[in-house]
Amino acid sequence: MDIKKITASFRLDKRVNNYLFFFFLIAFCQTNYAQDKPLRVGISGLTHTHVHWILGREDIGDIEIVGIAETNRELAKRYSEQHGFPMSLVYDSLEEMIQAGNPEAVTAFGTIFDHLKVVEICAPKGIHVMVEKPMSVSLEHAQKMKELAVQHGIQLLTNYETSWYPTNHTAYDWLRKDSIGDLRKLVVRDGHKGPKKIGINSEFLEWLTDPVLNGGGAITDFGCYGINLMTWMTGGEKPLSVTAVTQQQQPENNPKVDDDATIILRYENCNAIIQASWDWPIGRKDMEVYGIRGVIYSDNRHDLRIRIAEGYDGYRENQYRLEELDPPMNDPFSYLKAVIRKQLKPEPYGLYTLENNMIVMEVLNAAIESAKSGRTIYLREEPN
Repeated sequence: MDIKKITASFRLDKRVNNYLFFFFLIAFCQTNYAQDKPLRVGISGLTHTHVHWILGREDIGDIEIVGIAETNRELAKRYSEQHGFPMSLVYDSLEEMIQAGNPEAVTAFGTIFDHLKVVEICAPKGIHVMVEKPMSVSLEHAQKMKELAVQHGIQLLTNYETSWYPTNHTAYDWLRKDSIGDLRKLVVRDGHKGPKKIGINSEFLEWLTDPVLNGGGAITDFGCYGINLMTWMTGGEKPLSVTAVTQQQQPENNPKVDDDATIILRYENCNAIIQASWDWPIGRKDMEVYGIRGVIYSDNRHDLRIRIAEGYDGYRENQYRLEELDPPMNDPFSYLKAVIRKQLKPEPYGLYTLENNMIVMEVLNAAIESAKSGRTIYLREEPN
C-alpha cells in the first residue's frame, strides 16, 4: 500500500470538499439574498382609491415601487404630494413604465375593465399581476386573463380587503375543526352609503358607477366578496343555482347601475345569502357562518363571536378581539412577494387564487343574468 498516494488523495478530496462547501454556501447566500431583496412592483393606474393601500403603506422594506403608469398628471401630482413619491416615477403608459422600471409584478389600480389589458401586457413578459376585486368586468374577460396567466406561467392574484381579516380566517379554521358542525348557511353583508355619499373622488366615481368600466354597480363591487368567501369556505364547490335581485334605491346618485343586490347561492347541503349594497346607512363588512350546532359571527376585522346552541333558543357565547394575522398573511403586498419568491404556496381555492376567482366570476355572471332576466340560473345538474 502506497501511503504517500493515499495521503495525497485524502488531501485532494479534502480540498475538493472545501471547494464544494464554499460553492454551496455562496449559492445558498445568493438564493437567500434574492429572496430577501425587495420585490420590484409597478403600479398600473391611480384612479382606484384602494391605491392608497400601497402608496401609504409603511416602508417595511419588502417591496419597492419602481414605476407608476397614469395618464392623469394632475391626479398623479396630487398623490405625489400626499405620499411623497417623485413624479419621475410616473409614466404615461404601462409599456413605458415596464421598460424603465423592470418590475417583477404589477398591481392594477385602474378601472376593472382595464384588468384584462394589464394582463395582456404583463403576462407575455413574465410579469406577475395582482388586481383589485373583482377579478374582471365579465366572465369573458376573466377567461382571457386566465388563459394568458397559465400560458405564460405568471401568478394572477385578486385582492379583497376581507382576505386579510383575522376574524374570517379564524372562522374558517373553526369551521374546519368542526367547532359548529357542518356548514349549513353563510350570510355575508358588504357595503356602505354609496360612492357619492361617502365622498369618493371624481376620478374614482367616474368609472365606479359605469356599467362598462366597473361591470355593474353594487352587485359587482360588493357581491364578489361573499362569493369569494363562500367558494373558500366550501373548498372550491360551485353552487347548483344562483338567484339574484337588484334594485336602484338612489337613482339620483347611481343612474346607470344597481345600488342594492341580494344573491342566493344553493349548494347540495348548504346555501349562501349575499347582501351587497351602496345603500346601507352604516358601512359594513361582516359574515355569519351557520353550522348544525352553532354560529360564528365575524362582525368586522377584529371582533369575533361564537354561539353554541342550547335548547330551543338558548346558547352560550364567547367573544374575542383578535390581533392582526402574522406576516405575510396580514398584507396583500407582503403576500404577493412571498408567493412570487416561492416562500409561500397559496392554498387550493384560497381567497386570492385564480381558481377561486374564476368561480367568483362565473357565479357573478350568473347573478347579473338572474337579476336581469328574473329567473334562477343553474350552473350544474342536481346530484342524484
